[in-house]
Amino acid sequence: MKKRGFEVITSYLDKSIVMPARKTAFSAGYDLAAAEDTVLTARQVTIVPTGLKVYMPPDEYLGIHIRSGMSIKNAISLINGQGIIDADYYNNQDNEGHIMIAFYNYSDRDFSVKQGDRIAQGIFYKYLTADGDDEQDKTERTGGFGSTKGF
Repeated sequence: MKKRGFEVITSYLDKSIVMPARKTAFSAGYDLAAAEDTVLTARQVTIVPTGLKVYMPPDEYLGIHIRSGMSIKNAISLINGQGIIDADYYNNQDNEGHIMIAFYNYSDRDFSVKQGDRIAQGIFYKYLTADGDDEQDKTERTGGFGSTKGF
């Protein structure tokens, strides 16, 4: 039985998606690559598709972190600091759980990302919940960015 890992989403099966990999024996993060050429426009937020979805146990999430070289050398960051992919995002009805990464380009220059460029790292984390009635909305997740409503 599968425990945690990555899969290509249906609409990208024929697009030569680079599967995430750890580059060294002690790397915490799985490098995530761009699924298509994208321009990170200067002083704008741009969302870059990965063509991937992720599955994991219900008490884990995948943290998305920008690669430090990309960030430092090009004045680019994740718009939300760290992305969080919850376990119930997998195969949601809106977008099949497609991992898309939102970048902000602080520079005055556009930055080109090519298909297959490593753009972020995904790290699996366990999390804890509070004692007592951990009341959560029983609504099923329907999609991505902001899909659980509340803001």
